[in-house]
Amino acid sequence: MRVSPLLSSFLHANSPYQLLHFGFPKLTALALPSILRFTRHKQVTGGIQVLIPTNTVHSRPNVLSVRLLHTIATSILTGLLVVLSIDTCIGASKSDSQGVPNIVVILADDMGYGDVQALNPKSQIATPHLNALAAEGMTFTDAHTPSAVCTPTRYGLLTGRYCWRSRLKRGVLNGYSDPLIERDRPTVASVLSSQGYTTGIVGKWHLGLGWSRKSSGKSIDFAAPVQHGPNDLGFDESLVIPASLDFPPYVYIRNGKVTDQNTVIQNKQPFPKFLREGPRANDLVMEEVLDHLTEQAGNFIRREAKTDAPFFLYVPLTAPHKPVLPHPRFRGKSKLGPYGDFIMQVDWTAGQIIKAVDDAGVRDNTLLIFTSDNGSFMHRLDQLDAKDHVSDQTIQAYRADHHTSNHLFRGTKADIWEAGHHVPFFVRWPQRVKPGTTSAATVCLTDVFATAAQVAETKIPAGAARDSHGFLDALDGRPFRRAEPVIHHSSGGMFAIREGKWKLVLGNGSGGRQAPRGKPFTRPYGLFDLHDDIGETRNVIAEAAAVAKELEQTFEPIHKGG
Repeated sequence: MRVSPLLSSFLHANSPYQLLHFGFPKLTALALPSILRFTRHKQVTGGIQVLIPTNTVHSRPNVLSVRLLHTIATSILTGLLVVLSIDTCIGASKSDSQGVPNIVVILADDMGYGDVQALNPKSQIATPHLNALAAEGMTFTDAHTPSAVCTPTRYGLLTGRYCWRSRLKRGVLNGYSDPLIERDRPTVASVLSSQGYTTGIVGKWHLGLGWSRKSSGKSIDFAAPVQHGPNDLGFDESLVIPASLDFPPYVYIRNGKVTDQNTVIQNKQPFPKFLREGPRANDLVMEEVLDHLTEQAGNFIRREAKTDAPFFLYVPLTAPHKPVLPHPRFRGKSKLGPYGDFIMQVDWTAGQIIKAVDDAGVRDNTLLIFTSDNGSFMHRLDQLDAKDHVSDQTIQAYRADHHTSNHLFRGTKADIWEAGHHVPFFVRWPQRVKPGTTSAATVCLTDVFATAAQVAETKIPAGAARDSHGFLDALDGRPFRRAEPVIHHSSGGMFAIREGKWKLVLGNGSGGRQAPRGKPFTRPYGLFDLHDDIGETRNVIAEAAAVAKELEQTFEPIHKGG
């Protein structure tokens, strides 16, 4: 059963000891003010439950069973019937609601800016669903990830804090890594949950998990609960894989439990089917993972759309990251090799999730974001006679006349160059965002946290989301400029700072995969005017030394703070 949001808000706002002394009249009189102050909505079973308030928004409420408090149950049963009847009379259906919006965030894995036709008209890879999303909402043309690789971006999106402030200073975690997000750190999910949102995640976690080890200490006990995962960090429901789909263990984890403990050894594979050797559960079939996640995300949306509470759904996809294994129904569709086919499947997947929102009747009041965790790993070859992914699918590169996954940008995934972190970013919210609009505001995925708090009409907890700046003004068509410049970060720990048209690279290379890789904080630094030179081909630090000095001085307190 589901507790009425009106009753739940009343119970959450008043302690059991207060309720014990309230008779029917006072209970009824206090219910409506409590409703106006705060709405709480959670799934409960086994009868009535009393929620005891906590002091921190990111903590789960303690539960006091009424079996131990018969007197409390007696006092509130009559009031329960009254509040339920009030809820029925005054509660509008969610599809008609003008309250706080649902929030859906779809995060592609390694999808480049140039992989979407709406951003790269020369692309021959069909992306009709993302093209439609761009037409129906707002396109941010200067959106960036907080890192040029997976794990740090996910940390930044969920916590509103740059990952280099955590213990992870470079690189990524693997499927066996310990949890990265601190237990007491607020996340966007925990803050929204505190405001009555039902929160869910379906997809790739890649932020470490508290695995239980067998007595030998060398292997994981898949029968034991998984600790310190999404459900401990603000998510009511979760279905995740531990890390990228090329990292073992290859298992699904639903609400802290591995769904199939029977495993086989997955052999390693070369690109494009790149896989590392390790245990794989029988219920995880590589080519079917995207379809399974799509189905589960749709189920969550359809179920929660029928309730009175708003919902937050985070869908971190597993593609087009390696292994590049498009489902058989997409193979050969793009005529540009497996990667092109995989992009088409990612577009279809996003379309199905968007359709689930629309079909559930919550389209108008759902804030939907589609973006990527970093740029594409596909290199660009400028030699017109070079062999590429089209002629040989084992080659991790496209000739520029065939496809440019990272558009006009320099570099690739992992680099401090624009290709590493300049990503697609579309926002649809029919009730508020005008269709077919564009914003040139510089935003970062860390800003999703503060924006979610803005639209949920709540405040960010003190000390949380240090690097998050809400961009609601941009969504409303008003001028928006972050209170602080965006800080870019490469897989190898290279930093850059972006202010207006200027980008200062605080090192002497890519800090990632493209040569020269260079070293962080080693001169000569690179200064680029991105308005005139989006490809970062001309280092103008000699001509604009004063600009470089000012940017370096601006960077220091941001880097050292928080």
